Amino acid sequence: MGKKENIIVGLDIGTTKTCVIVGEIKDTGIDIIGMGSRPSEGLRKGVVVNIESTVDAIKKAVEEAEHVSGCEIGSVYVGIAGSHIKGQNSLGIVAVKGHEVEENDVQRAIEASKAIAIPPDREILHTLPQHYIVDDQNGIRNPVGMSGVRLEAKVHIVTGAVTSIENVVKSVVRVGLDINDIVLEQLAASEAVLGDDEKDLGVVLLDVGGGTTNIAIFTEGTIRHTVVLPVGGNYLTSDIATGLRIPLTEAEKIKMEYGCAYTPLIRKDEAIKVPSVGGREPREVSRQILGRIIEPRMEEILRMAYKEIIKLGCEDRLTAGIVLTGGTAILEGTTELTEQIFNMAVRRGYPTGIGGLTDVVNSPRYATGVGLVIYGSRNMPREIIKKRDGNIGKTVKNFKKWLLEFF
Repeated sequence: MGKKENIIVGLDIGTTKTCVIVGEIKDTGIDIIGMGSRPSEGLRKGVVVNIESTVDAIKKAVEEAEHVSGCEIGSVYVGIAGSHIKGQNSLGIVAVKGHEVEENDVQRAIEASKAIAIPPDREILHTLPQHYIVDDQNGIRNPVGMSGVRLEAKVHIVTGAVTSIENVVKSVVRVGLDINDIVLEQLAASEAVLGDDEKDLGVVLLDVGGGTTNIAIFTEGTIRHTVVLPVGGNYLTSDIATGLRIPLTEAEKIKMEYGCAYTPLIRKDEAIKVPSVGGREPREVSRQILGRIIEPRMEEILRMAYKEIIKLGCEDRLTAGIVLTGGTAILEGTTELTEQIFNMAVRRGYPTGIGGLTDVVNSPRYATGVGLVIYGSRNMPREIIKKRDGNIGKTVKNFKKWLLEFF
């Protein structure tokens, strides 16, 4: 096993699973050549709460991905989520030198947009350009070469808690991996499942994971808003465990095998076998009962997401509707319930634009991992994260130094 050229690896450290996707860049596009996945036990609501468990899950997932792909993994693009993630829009204004906008002017405008009040315990993860204004001309996507004396850059800034970012970095570095970049999970997933036409028309990416529900809103071809809700599929699992009086591990299995988020789809005569505790015999339960446990909680999560979209004033600009990703999106009836609540077109998001092991990753639950690979392919010229602006690079460097001294 050795290192291969043109290899990009995405690492999705989720609340319920840790997934590693290996992609190889070829002349024809990106081929998925390896995948490894392990249950996550060290995260809660997308945030690392147990370093050792997180490191162990990453290590095992990486080893599995290396075995399948036949190559050594040295660096990764890491997805990040959690309720500590915040998004806000900002504006940067600069004077144009020479009365013609150059690339340097664009970069200065973007830098000026970062001049916002950020608490010392938070750090900028992304500065995502939305559009530009040259003098009084609005809605410009690429102002380079245009004549003008004043340039404004409208951007979306994503920030995260420094300690939460550090714990993710520490977990990855402990496995012996370099970090190419830390990427917001819904931004990564959008690379894999959203088309340019959807982004132009207006679309919501709704990534319903185990611990969080991540929202990204696109209009006019660019990202407008990002929101992270501290609720997800694990709430459904907990409700099933309580309602059916079974262990959480069994509740998760039953949820994924028999769960339905929209009870009108369930036949009244359907029944499922439910394990009992204390050595008792399994019992038979109507699938309608399971549906009546799942549907209210799923409806609650979706209505929380809908309220956020209403609060942002975007509901009338989403012509392309909703795209669902994440493990919870696989549940039967999720699209039907979402359509009922949002009154919009809804579809599940399956990774596209890739070759290779497409049958292995052809699921909404792998949208983030595949998206990280695609994101990496579009940002290959960038150096590893320690060369980035901001303090995240210092975090990586300091942890590596600390680890060398003590391990």
